[in-house]
Amino acid sequence: MTSASSEPDERPERPERAERSERAARPERPTGQRAARRALGVALLCGAVGAALALVAAGQTWSESTAAFAQGTVPVRAKGGDVTGLPSALALVGLAALVAVFAVRRAGRVTVAVLLTLCGAGVIASALIGADSPDALAEKAAKTSGLTGSDIGAVHLSAWPYVSAAGGLLLVIAGLLALRFGRAWPSMSGSGRYERTARGPRAARPARVDPDRPEDLWKALDRGEDPTHGTA
Repeated sequence: MTSASSEPDERPERPERAERSERAARPERPTGQRAARRALGVALLCGAVGAALALVAAGQTWSESTAAFAQGTVPVRAKGGDVTGLPSALALVGLAALVAVFAVRRAGRVTVAVLLTLCGAGVIASALIGADSPDALAEKAAKTSGLTGSDIGAVHLSAWPYVSAAGGLLLVIAGLLALRFGRAWPSMSGSGRYERTARGPRAARPARVDPDRPEDLWKALDRGEDPTHGTA
């Protein structure tokens, strides 16, 4: 009487179980590294957009009023560059600092990040304080009427000073992110592990040749070695 074959029942692994095992075997990035990468993208976006807003706003009309001229009034307008040149200048410095964050490391990166934050704060302060100053409009009125100290009417502000301040706020955010996560960001100068010269594999020592064994002599000749070297 023949006994039944006792071969093990090989069942195909379920797709769900295979997917779970593959997911478990796949290395996951640390949470801190993912957060640093997200912060890097946000900082670059905030810094670029913030500097662009401040630069664009500098060429737009910030305030307008009227000036007395020849028994009447004429409109006068002042652009952001006429009111104050600080926002655009600080925006350029902040943009350069944003690029310099990736060119330096350690203490230099912290210093540049602080500079980026201060540039953003300076853009905010200069935009808001300069927008309330009527000096630019008074100068425009004097040029229009030809009279020094020409009176101007009520000053009306546009939204562009606040756009410039918003750009400064974005620069501040970029600077704070650089201060918080900058140590984990890549550097254009490379990291320490890539700066070190990679050591090549050690040269293999030539096999010991026994002059009394002809096969060793032939093997040494095949390898291009002198079989008589070191046998004296």
